[in-house]
Amino acid sequence: MTACRNGILLLDKPAGLTSNAALQRAKRIMGSKKAGHTGSLDPIATGLLVLLFGEATKVSDYILNADKSYHATLRLGQTTTTGDSEGEILTESPVRVEREQLLAVLRQFMGEIAQIPPMYSAIKQGGRPLYELARKGVEVVREPRRVRIDRLDLLAWEGDRLELDIVCSKGTYIRSLAMDIGAALGCGAHVQALRRVHTGPFDVRDALTLEALAASREAGECPLQPMDLALSYLPAVTLTENTAYYLLQGQGVVVAHAPAPGQIRLYGPEHKFLGLGEVLEDGRVAPRRLMSVN
Repeated sequence: MTACRNGILLLDKPAGLTSNAALQRAKRIMGSKKAGHTGSLDPIATGLLVLLFGEATKVSDYILNADKSYHATLRLGQTTTTGDSEGEILTESPVRVEREQLLAVLRQFMGEIAQIPPMYSAIKQGGRPLYELARKGVEVVREPRRVRIDRLDLLAWEGDRLELDIVCSKGTYIRSLAMDIGAALGCGAHVQALRRVHTGPFDVRDALTLEALAASREAGECPLQPMDLALSYLPAVTLTENTAYYLLQGQGVVVAHAPAPGQIRLYGPEHKFLGLGEVLEDGRVAPRRLMSVN
């Protein structure tokens, strides 16, 4: 079987699994001990879950901080304890909404907004995840967080069913957004279905289901993508064998035609990915986070 230890796995998470449960199944299929995921999906949600294996865990922050996009289906006229269809119904109201009213409300949530995280979330307060308190019927005050909604397009609307295309910053809770939209419309709402379609440069169309992942490994294939794809927005610098040697010893090196000061991707001879570097103000290239990839 092909060696397959370091890289990025794009998983199409099924409904009904937590992100951690999906990660554990993928780890067993891959035969890997070191892996993590970048941004949880609720159990009812499907779609793109970016998993990092081996040395790729070192680029997790760059994926966690990436923008996300979702296809969300909202049920108007009902609020639930969790903000999605898994919760118990709290209130039911008639849906008396005109199209212009709906579009005006959606426009209110564009740009940078303050959002209160839902009680059913992994955010910790007093050292305990909020969802643990919520399950005991305890509700605590949560501080609003600044998030950014770049796109909130109406895809379809029929009766109490509303479908939205959403592009947002990290840390955005779609359940909170659904509840806030419902409150603004005066009828309440919750998330009925949710699918993540993009995370940064990654697309769910390139993702594998757990079944396809297992088949890929049984066929001796390596489904991992190169970890430097997560850093594709950074400029790249390719080193000679000599400069790569000194940089790997922790020294800054002079590189002809280096880009402007800032973070960069580092490559050695034969385009081998070495890790993250930085172009200093004096033009030298210095290592910042190197990868031990054979």
